Parts: sequence; structure tokens; C-alpha cells
Amino acid sequence: MSELANAFVQLDEQTVYKLVDQKISEGVSPLDIIKECNQGLTEVGELFALGQYYLTELMFSAEIMQAVMEKLEPLISNTENKQNTLGTVVIGTVKGDIHDIGKSIVVSLLKTHGFEVIDLGVDVPAEKFIEAVKQSGAKVLGMSALLNSTYQEMKNVVDALEEAGLRENVKVIIGGTICTENVRKFTGADAYANDAMTGVKFAKSVYGVE
Repeated sequence: MSELANAFVQLDEQTVYKLVDQKISEGVSPLDIIKECNQGLTEVGELFALGQYYLTELMFSAEIMQAVMEKLEPLISNTENKQNTLGTVVIGTVKGDIHDIGKSIVVSLLKTHGFEVIDLGVDVPAEKFIEAVKQSGAKVLGMSALLNSTYQEMKNVVDALEEAGLRENVKVIIGGTICTENVRKFTGADAYANDAMTGVKFAKSVYGVE
């Protein structure tokens, strides 16, 4: 684990900011900086799942990441080629979960890569996902979660897409540290991601862009 990722795990706010500023001054790609931060966030999520970190630590890590993204988003916008919208992505944290650290990073990266993003927020019920897909015509639906108690809720959303006759028109990706191939199979999703860039690449593949 890198020094930056480790500082995240230790929730050493000032060291995180110092290292991020240092990497920015050295010309390190903002996406690479995000990748390192995401490694730390993933470990924080795992410590939370193990009961070694609590909600206060999790929320503090989210605040640190938000501050980092405020530093990096202008740089991402300046380095990405501006282009017409590549497609629409509906995304939200499923009902029963209020965590949005990973989702917020994915939303930011999708936007800077040229996607229109409909962010439904957190604790989103199945019917809200369905309505957003219907109204937007999105070909990609992303569901985020950090709690393993949400497996059934993710499955409920996929089942609701089937019932609404929308399943064949939309690709579903689930994301978060709890997501694995077995979870993907259980929920009926098309893909899973443990990092933000995997989600961006999935959206690009669905819409047929490089």
C-alpha cells in the first residue's frame, strides 16, 4: 500500500492533503491519485465491515475524500477532452445503505469522461431506480453499497427491472467493497466493480466508446 493510501487508512487528514498537493505539483495524473486514495478507502471499508472502524471513522474518511476531490476535479476537467454526452447512467446507493463515498467518486469520473449522470442519492428504493431508467432511457444502471445486508435489495432492483420489462434494455453494474462475482450472480447484475474506473470502463463498453 502506498504512503497516500496508508495515510487514508490511518485517517491522517493533514498527511493525505500534503501528499495529494505534492503529487499534483509533480504532475501525477489526478486519476492515479484517485486510485491510490481509493485503495485506502477500500481498506477503511473493510475495517468497518470487521467492526474495527465505526461509522464516525467511515464518515470522516468520506469528508477527507470529498476535500481531495475538490482539489482534483478541476484538474480532471482540464485534462479530459470535452465532448458530447456519451450516454446516460443512472446511479444510486440502494435502500438500506446511506454510504456514498464510492458512488460520489464514480459520479465525478463518469461526468468528466463525458457521461450524463442521474444521481439518485442514497437509501434509494427499487421503484425510484425503475422510474429513473424509464424516464431517462439510460442503458446503464449502477447500484452502490457498502453493507452486505443490501444484497437482497440489489436483487430486488434487478427483479423489478424484469417485471417492468426494462431488463433487456439496461446493463446493471453493482459496486462497493462488498461486491464479488458471487454477489453479482446472486443479484443478477451484469458486472461488479471494486473501484471507480472499472465502473467508467463498463459504461464506455455498454455505449460502445473507447
